[in-house]
Amino acid sequence: MQLTEKIELANQPRLAKNKAKNLKSLLTAATCSLLGTTVPANGQSQAEENQWQFDTALMYYGESDRVTAVEGIIAATKEFDDEEFLSLKLTIDSLTGASANGAVAQPYVQTFARPSGKGTFAVPSGETPLDDTFKDTRLQVNASWTRPLTTDYTISTGLHASKEYDYLSLGLNASLTRDFNKKNTTVAIGFAAFYDEIEPEGGIPNPLAILPNPQTTAFDDSHRIGSSDNKTTIDVLLGVTQVINRRAIMQLNYSFSMVDGYLTDPFKIVSSVDELGVTQHQIYEKRPDSRQKHSVFWQTKYHFTSTVVDFSYRYLWDDWEINSHTFDVRYRIPLGTGYIEPHLRYYMQEAAEFYRPFINQDDVSPSYVSADYRVGEMNAYTLGFKYGMPLKNGQELSFRIEYYQQDPENPGYELPGVLQEVDLFESVEALIAQISYSF
Repeated sequence: MQLTEKIELANQPRLAKNKAKNLKSLLTAATCSLLGTTVPANGQSQAEENQWQFDTALMYYGESDRVTAVEGIIAATKEFDDEEFLSLKLTIDSLTGASANGAVAQPYVQTFARPSGKGTFAVPSGETPLDDTFKDTRLQVNASWTRPLTTDYTISTGLHASKEYDYLSLGLNASLTRDFNKKNTTVAIGFAAFYDEIEPEGGIPNPLAILPNPQTTAFDDSHRIGSSDNKTTIDVLLGVTQVINRRAIMQLNYSFSMVDGYLTDPFKIVSSVDELGVTQHQIYEKRPDSRQKHSVFWQTKYHFTSTVVDFSYRYLWDDWEINSHTFDVRYRIPLGTGYIEPHLRYYMQEAAEFYRPFINQDDVSPSYVSADYRVGEMNAYTLGFKYGMPLKNGQELSFRIEYYQQDPENPGYELPGVLQEVDLFESVEALIAQISYSF
């Protein structure tokens, strides 16, 4: 799970008096959201720009009876020459708890082997099967260098490295921006490439193979096909940002992503049931070894007399037939010497073509299948607010608390027998709390 998207390092960019700098900052933010780099701070004096600027954050994410995560981020930016920035970011997060393995709930106790093959765990009657050994720690480092090529052109390059217990990710990125129309219009193109390697506990399972029954069969490596695998990702972004007037700014981006390699989750399984809905065995999931994603992103910020509204919409589609819509709105309201920022986000997604909550034992074996609710049909929303307090010398302290709920949906499968008596599409609820300090 990548939790960096859930954490805010700094304030949302404001409609500054200097439109040129604000444009560059906002467009850089959009490009960095794709490329994984850090956005230089804006709005400082010349003396402040020559000093290191720091953004720090500590975030807690806790699902009810499932995953708990604690993540810390520290980002540092320094301007060496006029509009020439070095940005560094360190992310550390720890995840523990229980994760759904994809099997269906049953009206009796189920026993599963752990992914390593060492030991078993039992799931009570009627409950979603969760592997409670889920545990990981991630260390991620990002670095980027941004500098002007000419008066109207700016280039940014960056590196990325991330290491977990069983996962390694390396990447590089670059972007180029061009200003037009007295710097009221900025066009950007960005590129990123990543190489990821996974070495899961127990090894890479044989896709679609039947899991050994932990109660009758001793664990061996006969259903494993190797110890590790990898994938590559290429991302491209095209964007334009336009200052509408002194109060409004608008941005439109198109991004394309091509992923090749091992895209199956080695820890997910699918239940095979009979006509009564009773599980006969489980198989390992299998996903296609390539994926092409497209997305269009539109964002508008409008500065009223004292408040600022920030609205965005993203539409994503891919060749797995996953289509999603994301609506996000923030409204910043002055409050005393600080501000409060309510936040509402709504997300809806259609299921992948190979998503099935279970398979019928009499059906022809599918070429690809996954019961992972994350590639299924779902709706999700986030509701919360942020409170910020400006401090001396441009420093700021802020607090954020949000409620998140994800509701998987049945994309139209008829539930046989006992599967009508259990909750196959259980909602996931989570609390998000964060404290941020910029100095």
